[in-house]
Amino acid sequence: MCFMAELKDRLRTDLTAAMKARDAVRTRTLRMVLTSITNEEVAGNAARDLSDDEVLRLLAREARRRREAAEAFAAAGRDDQAAAERAEDQILAGYLPAQLSDDELGTIVAEVITETGASGMAAMGQVMKAVTPRVAGRAEGRRVAAEVRRALNR
Repeated sequence: MCFMAELKDRLRTDLTAAMKARDAVRTRTLRMVLTSITNEEVAGNAARDLSDDEVLRLLAREARRRREAAEAFAAAGRDDQAAAERAEDQILAGYLPAQLSDDELGTIVAEVITETGASGMAAMGQVMKAVTPRVAGRAEGRRVAAEVRRALNR
């Protein structure tokens, strides 16, 4: 299996362009992402290439880490570090699919609840299981869970 993920190729091309443009933040961020991809590819019993979907999941995870780190640094009064984390998050966001608005997420959750006939908090797992593939990469799990909880408590 010798295919390369298109997204990984794009990241490498963008890294080269960032290095030529002497864009330190973009260079640092893309190097970090490509290192994470490589680490993921060699983890486990056999080396393998990640698919675009797997690379997207990794990018979403890294972006979430940046947001959480920015919040922690801001809470600790380290505004310079928080700003650096936010800058990296913005770069990563450019590679992720557009995030769902609250209304779009609410509509998807409502559709699933109607389709499954779910009611009450006991059905949360069932609803989450059905909603997660529909929002894949377009909404954080925490946001989805909060919306499901809100909808089931109505």
